[in-house]
Amino acid sequence: MKAYFAGGCFWCITPIYKIYGVEKVVSGYSGGKEQNPAYEDVKAQKTGHRETVMLEYDPAVVSYETLLDIFFANVDPFDPGGQFIDRGRSYTLAVYYTCEEERALAANRIRKLKNDSGKEVYVSLEPFTAFYAAEEYHQDYYLKHPAEFERELIESGRKPEKRKTP
Repeated sequence: MKAYFAGGCFWCITPIYKIYGVEKVVSGYSGGKEQNPAYEDVKAQKTGHRETVMLEYDPAVVSYETLLDIFFANVDPFDPGGQFIDRGRSYTLAVYYTCEEERALAANRIRKLKNDSGKEVYVSLEPFTAFYAAEEYHQDYYLKHPAEFERELIESGRKPEKRKTP
């Protein structure tokens, strides 16, 4: 099966899904109208797409609900303008559902989060229409460029910088 989540920077969200049961994670774009968008245009907010990950998974091993748990544990659902230092629509949150069951599970999760927190939740819930894989250099960025990836996590605010002890 496949699932689609826009969780801000796809470089940062890709490794969290490298768990047992998620067979493949592809960085790409969803939510815009233009076909085959280019990274620079998406990042410049020209296409209406969000940076999105496509997950191929075995539901006998990992459930869609677990994938939602992972998503919500690794984003800031209360930020309407993007994620961490990444700003603009291309970095806003979305769950792209492919069936009524996925829509209902995500809607219930969003409603519960809103009720429990008393805050507005900024996670768009949209029907899946298309996914375009990002350019090859974006795929598994954390493996290809570990030092740059680590710096991105720290500079973005997703990972607090380790304090040096005297």
